[in-house]
Amino acid sequence: MTGADPRSQPSPDPPVRDAATVILVRDAATSPRLLMGQRGAGAAFMPAKFVFPGGAVDARADCRGRLAALPDGESRRRLAAGCDPALPEALLRAAIRELWEETGLILGIPADPAPDPADWHADWHGLLATGAQPSAAGLRFVFRAITPPGRPRRFDARFFLVDADRVLGDPDDLSRASGELSHLHWCGLDEVRALDLPFITEVVLAEIAEALAHGGPPESVPYFHHSDGRARFDRL
Repeated sequence: MTGADPRSQPSPDPPVRDAATVILVRDAATSPRLLMGQRGAGAAFMPAKFVFPGGAVDARADCRGRLAALPDGESRRRLAAGCDPALPEALLRAAIRELWEETGLILGIPADPAPDPADWHADWHGLLATGAQPSAAGLRFVFRAITPPGRPRRFDARFFLVDADRVLGDPDDLSRASGELSHLHWCGLDEVRALDLPFITEVVLAEIAEALAHGGPPESVPYFHHSDGRARFDRL
């Protein structure tokens, strides 16, 4: 009796990586516009889709470096619930770093004195060279989602909403973007809905539109995940 052909066996799911996504909004009270970009057609995860800037926590780059300020207490409490004590600040650093790398925009304040590069991983040195101190002030934790099983990559993503007023410099200056996201642009809510979006981005967008319409912090944070083969929405 021969064993089953290994090629017929389902591939094991990849590990779930912690990740941070930044929803940058301007003119929130009047005519909200969000910053979106398109992933490359050859990307392993969500190819050619329009997404918010963001990415996985880097265990080396996001484990150290003092932030000038932290988010509001409620966001910090929800972010810290049930996780490693070091993870919340790592997620905040990842959000700031990924926004910088993918768009060239800085969530920070003018640094005086300048941060010591030795206190930060080399991936941060380009941002620090601008004279900025990274800051998580104004980042609001508004959504959490775990990529469903069966995908080539899986993330436990926390979504942060932040006003473009927190950007140090001109939010229209995207000249320092890395090129990882193409077609970076600000677009109104109706324009965003017309883009080719991942399912989870559509879900987050609906929540954000509701939050922007009513103002103020959310009463709870939606948490999208899977249990027993079914999609679930819980609240944090």
